[in-house]
Amino acid sequence: MIRLLSIALLLLCWQAAALFADPRLLPGPAPVFAAIVEQAQSGALLVNLAATLARVIAAFLIAMSLGSALGYVMGRRALLDRLLDPFVVVLLNLPALVVIVLAYLWAGLTEAAAIGAVALNKLPNAIVVMREGARALDARLDEMADVFRFSRAARLRHVVAPQLAPYIAAATRSGLSLVWKIVLVVELIGRSNGVGFEINMAFQLFDVRLLLAYAIPFVLLMLGVETLLVQPLERHVSRWRRSPARGQGLV
Repeated sequence: MIRLLSIALLLLCWQAAALFADPRLLPGPAPVFAAIVEQAQSGALLVNLAATLARVIAAFLIAMSLGSALGYVMGRRALLDRLLDPFVVVLLNLPALVVIVLAYLWAGLTEAAAIGAVALNKLPNAIVVMREGARALDARLDEMADVFRFSRAARLRHVVAPQLAPYIAAATRSGLSLVWKIVLVVELIGRSNGVGFEINMAFQLFDVRLLLAYAIPFVLLMLGVETLLVQPLERHVSRWRRSPARGQGLV
């Protein structure tokens, strides 16, 4: 309910600002929503949203899988951490635009180059978060697993995974917010479809109404992913955390 009230307040502020602004620079909600309906009826909106979402999912899965594995190993092996840390620092501070342009120059204007550039920009973020999670693993639980002779699979499932779950949720939330923004830049520079491509076309035509008509549905889509997927996942993996008062009530 509070989220709906917040969105309603945002729409009111938008409408109020549009009353005093040039309609070409800031159209109100009504003409923008009309443009959204037009693009949806033509099929262009859904096609471009699907293309962008596919790139977001592909880049996110690649970056999270590689970043989680590397971050865990670096957090558990000091020598490997010292060896790879300079590479992580370089990737963290290398501008996303530089990575995108180099990927297109080296691999061409291909889908693989676009997804690879986005994944590479997300990769150090996942590594850093998961490395901190691996460093925070409780050594006493490792000793318990040794005493009870847990297999590697059992150790990973019952000892490591529950402790890393909050870090995975944090990496997921920060990663999604980063990936979809970079995907738009990738599409704007070198793709022939997607939300970023359409935003670039609207910019060249100086059509703010069309620009917002593509930006708003994608933002709403990402808001839905955050609300329906990321937040429930975060609550689920943190369900074991209880306040002292609640814990005493269970005894």
